Amino acid sequence: MDVGMMMVFASYGWEDCPDNRVWEEELKLAALAADLGFDCLWSAEHHFNDYSFVPDNLHLMTHLAAKHPHIDVGTAAVIIPWHDPLRVAENALVLDLLSSGRLRFGMGRGLARREFEAFRMSMDESRERFDEAAPMIINALRTGFIEGNGKFYKQPRIELRPRPQHSFDGRIYAVASSEDSVNSAAKLGAHMVMFADRPWEMRLPVIERGRQLHRQYHGTEPPTLMMTEFVICGEDNASAEAEATRYQGKFVESNFHHYEFLGSHFAQVKGYDSYQQKADLARKAGGLEGAIKGFMQAASWGTPDKILRGLEKRRELLGDFELNVSFRFGGTPFAVSERSLKLFAKEVLPVLKSWGKEKKARAAE
Repeated sequence: MDVGMMMVFASYGWEDCPDNRVWEEELKLAALAADLGFDCLWSAEHHFNDYSFVPDNLHLMTHLAAKHPHIDVGTAAVIIPWHDPLRVAENALVLDLLSSGRLRFGMGRGLARREFEAFRMSMDESRERFDEAAPMIINALRTGFIEGNGKFYKQPRIELRPRPQHSFDGRIYAVASSEDSVNSAAKLGAHMVMFADRPWEMRLPVIERGRQLHRQYHGTEPPTLMMTEFVICGEDNASAEAEATRYQGKFVESNFHHYEFLGSHFAQVKGYDSYQQKADLARKAGGLEGAIKGFMQAASWGTPDKILRGLEKRRELLGDFELNVSFRFGGTPFAVSERSLKLFAKEVLPVLKSWGKEKKARAAE
């Protein structure tokens, strides 16, 4: 199994936590993950708020690729509607050249109304903009040429320099939470990226739909799903549960605040009806408290053994997947984040990495 580490860069949940401390702590964890056998360092793109602030994750990953030359770097995700696709493709090609082909390029369309408003952009256009720009970018990464003649992007055909130096096959990812986004990811031939925010049994139908659509569009087996989640790993389940309730709960609170999940605006925004359904379900399930309960059912917490048993059950339900885990979120003290990462790397990571090897060994018999 491929296992990466997700960096959130948040200050929500911490008392008097300056921005430089947020970045220092995340970069320390990145250095640990690079040394302890993780496969990739990932980060989202977010702006302006303490929920998360990485305004340019390609820029960040260029720094990390230079600092840690033996680990892949990934974007989960670049929010395509906020950018000129030409510049995204150019910057990704530069990073991939400098990193010797270690970039995993992930895309998303954005969800927070407050971020769209700051960019002076309508959320109503996000789906169309993504579906128009994303294929332009992927084609550019593969061919070295970008062009477009759509509603939003009138791009004359132009060759990009530096030219692509490595194949991007298997290195394209797309956030896929809504049914529309699952369909878009399938069209792009991308790894679907999903976040642990509800029991995985609830996700199974849309995951299977995405796999079916990929086969329909491409005639090949779909790439593995990547699951991103927020982990508390400890020596005993009781204390880990208390920490998870506190810090995973605070992260869910930040998520609800940032995305306004208890509001009603998603119903009036084109292409976001599935998020209104999520908001309606959250209210019916007890609001924030119910959402925290569902989140803790989906995410990993506890002893290494408990976490492994949970991931085994998830694998039985959903099949093989990639994992992307965060250890710093929701006010988690750095000492707890560091302990979780080191214990996970020592006792969980080697087992997860053996899963794929076992499957290959059986296939070779």
